Amino acid sequence: MGREIRGGLVTFFAMSYILVVNPLILSTPDSTGAFLGGGSEPNLPAVAAGTALVAGLMSILMGAVANYPLALAAGMGINALLAFTVVNLPGMTWGDAMGLVVLEGLVILVLVLTGLREAVFKAVPHSLKVAISVGIGLFIALVGLVNAGIVRPGGTPLQLGVNGSLTGWPAVVFVVGLFVIAFLMVKGVRGAILIGIVVAAVMAAIVEAVAKVGAADPEANVGGWALTVPALSGSPVQAPDFGTLGDFSLFGAFEKLGPIAAILLVFSIMLADFFDTMGTMVAIGAEGNLLDEEGNPPRTRSILVVDSIAAAAGGAAGVSSNTSYIESATGVGDGARTGLASIVTGIAFLLATFLSPLTAFVPYEAATPALVIVGFLMMMQVTDIPWRDAAIAIPAFLTIILMPFAYSITVGIGAGFIAYVVLSAARKGGARKVHWLMWIVAVLFVVYFAIGPIEQALGLR
Repeated sequence: MGREIRGGLVTFFAMSYILVVNPLILSTPDSTGAFLGGGSEPNLPAVAAGTALVAGLMSILMGAVANYPLALAAGMGINALLAFTVVNLPGMTWGDAMGLVVLEGLVILVLVLTGLREAVFKAVPHSLKVAISVGIGLFIALVGLVNAGIVRPGGTPLQLGVNGSLTGWPAVVFVVGLFVIAFLMVKGVRGAILIGIVVAAVMAAIVEAVAKVGAADPEANVGGWALTVPALSGSPVQAPDFGTLGDFSLFGAFEKLGPIAAILLVFSIMLADFFDTMGTMVAIGAEGNLLDEEGNPPRTRSILVVDSIAAAAGGAAGVSSNTSYIESATGVGDGARTGLASIVTGIAFLLATFLSPLTAFVPYEAATPALVIVGFLMMMQVTDIPWRDAAIAIPAFLTIILMPFAYSITVGIGAGFIAYVVLSAARKGGARKVHWLMWIVAVLFVVYFAIGPIEQALGLR
């Protein structure tokens, strides 16, 4: 019992950085200028409270139903896809984007219940699955660097800081936070990301109290804090604001973008969410020696059902799709073996809903080092791609580079899929070896990339 409780708490501290990072990623305005939860400014405490609520409930459900030491929270990558691609499309609102997440979760649930999830999993080649994860990692790292002002538009498309130099105390806070996390990871300290965020946030508060840095201004104060000034006003504990709950429109995207574009977006979100869980639950099982002779975890279908429900629940709560977290391995490494650990993690998340005002205190510069480190962790998989096989490596390469370079996860996925079927067809008999689902998806992505000219040709624009 004590080992399970301890393991559950260790997992919570290892993944609780999401309570700061998720609100920061979801703090961008949609195409109408509105922010998540409504209003003309980011409502970070509400997003943090919703993030903690769904993570808590879904982790408890995983422990109670699947009896597996696997915790869930808002997924990194999907939140970036929503914030920097989906809500910037013409007419799209945050409610429309979250509706797509709900649909994606329901589709995955159907695939699980019908046994089709494994079929779809096998249709996409392993190299592209890896490339999608790596590309999202690079994209997240770029988002962190841009949001912290470490990388900015300049004389070249992007440049280091201001005129090639890091400027201001916030940049120092970012660098210190990054190296604190990296140092602790090298030392094998559990919860390194959360500790790094806390250290950087405390440093930011001290700097602001002494130097009065103030908010960033592109002309008057280029070295100021990017999103929020680290000065806490009022109590850090208060009743949670669940203003994002229910903020979704199930078919709003279909009305704004048309059925083809909306379906492709659902597919893109599903890809970002779909394959991660299967790898995560196997990795957790291997860490805790919980797998059977064939390398499968116990109660696989129950695990996948809860994970699918969590995806839809995250969208319905307006905080992005929830998914299984590889950070659960920290709790398993500390002795967790049953679902009781997940229940403990979930209870800790529910208690954290009362601490959501603290998220408005943490500036970008203190939180975004975590994004760079998460990008590094996702980048580590790049060695699984056979780089000497051009027909496989080139699609993977396009997937990886176009996500950060085009600032769009969907673009990277689409380019990789199209390149894969085209280059596979160049091999003798290669076209017949490509799964028919891949051909259908590649054609849909061609339509997606050409949707503007197609609409013009049809007189829809």
